[in-house]
Amino acid sequence: MLVIGFGTSAPEISVSAIATLNGNPQIGLGNAYGSNLFNTLAVVGIATAIQPNTPPPELLPRDILVMGILTLSLFALGCGFRGQGRINRYEGALLLAIKLGYTTHLVCGGVCR
Repeated sequence: MLVIGFGTSAPEISVSAIATLNGNPQIGLGNAYGSNLFNTLAVVGIATAIQPNTPPPELLPRDILVMGILTLSLFALGCGFRGQGRINRYEGALLLAIKLGYTTHLVCGGVCR
């Protein structure tokens, strides 16, 4: 699942990276938002309409809390409550490290014990 997720996100990553390197970070941000919204609403919606699935009860509280905190953090960084309204390299690296750490936690949660 993790490999498929990264594979399907590769085009968005490359478009966002190229747009940012060309001085158009808004295109990269819009691409990321649009892709995530489409994947969440359309792909998950269609898959659920075909085969309904009930997630384990411990899954939703954990993931909703983490995703809520990260979404608010991204909003705060992107809107510039500190003043500049841009996510700098350090903040981007921090968000990436959190994502990699959370993914490692999820993968190793059942395997690495």
